[in-house]
Amino acid sequence: MTSERFRSFDGTQLAILRIGSGPPVVLLHGLFSSSDMNWIKWGHAAKIADAGFEAIMLDFRVHGQSESPRDPAAYPQNVLVRDVVALIEHLGLAEYTLGGFSLGARTSLHAVAHGVLTPERLIVGGMGTAGLGEWNKRSAHFKRVIDEFDTITSDDPAYYSRQFLKSQGVDRVAARLLLDTMPDLDLAMLENVTMPVLVVCGEEDRDNGSAQELTALLPDAIYVETPGNHLMSATKPEMGDEIAAWLTSTQ
Repeated sequence: MTSERFRSFDGTQLAILRIGSGPPVVLLHGLFSSSDMNWIKWGHAAKIADAGFEAIMLDFRVHGQSESPRDPAAYPQNVLVRDVVALIEHLGLAEYTLGGFSLGARTSLHAVAHGVLTPERLIVGGMGTAGLGEWNKRSAHFKRVIDEFDTITSDDPAYYSRQFLKSQGVDRVAARLLLDTMPDLDLAMLENVTMPVLVVCGEEDRDNGSAQELTALLPDAIYVETPGNHLMSATKPEMGDEIAAWLTSTQ
């Protein structure tokens, strides 16, 4: 495993973690998580590397080992999409697979649907139609977690999100700014996502709506179900197994 930093489009330093060698697979993590939490800790990146690929993982701004600027100017609309574009340009990638879990999947679909990135293949984990078309409703939950952080008690449904946010050491000021950069996606734009897509989702995961409905809206997608709810599915070995198998079968 190697790690490095690069400067994104606005100078913010972002961390890249890499393992393996072979065709590049760019992986994006979930909200308030990190490359380590989503891809490394549970062995998914290692499985992708063992299958003959290079796993290239980006820590989004405000996450993991990347910087967390507090200047509002560092948060234009769809800033995470711009960061991923900057990563692809920095690495000089022409042919690559793009994949993400939760926020990472959402960011990937925005980038491809808007035509700013054209990966050969796409991996969409833990994402459904509501997480794309009704994101503002979902983000309201996380804004409340930040705004009421010190008063949320253990009997509150938001308590688990509060504890996860705390455990990851996320800068709440920067995170609040970031949440306002994420617009809803017009689901009709999914017809622009024409490359092969793997939609992988936990059997109990309904956090972002229906992954099956999302699969049906994509021109060339397959749906695979793995154990767990939204957060637990990312910790189960089956997610890495299914991604590695699909990458191998579609190479």
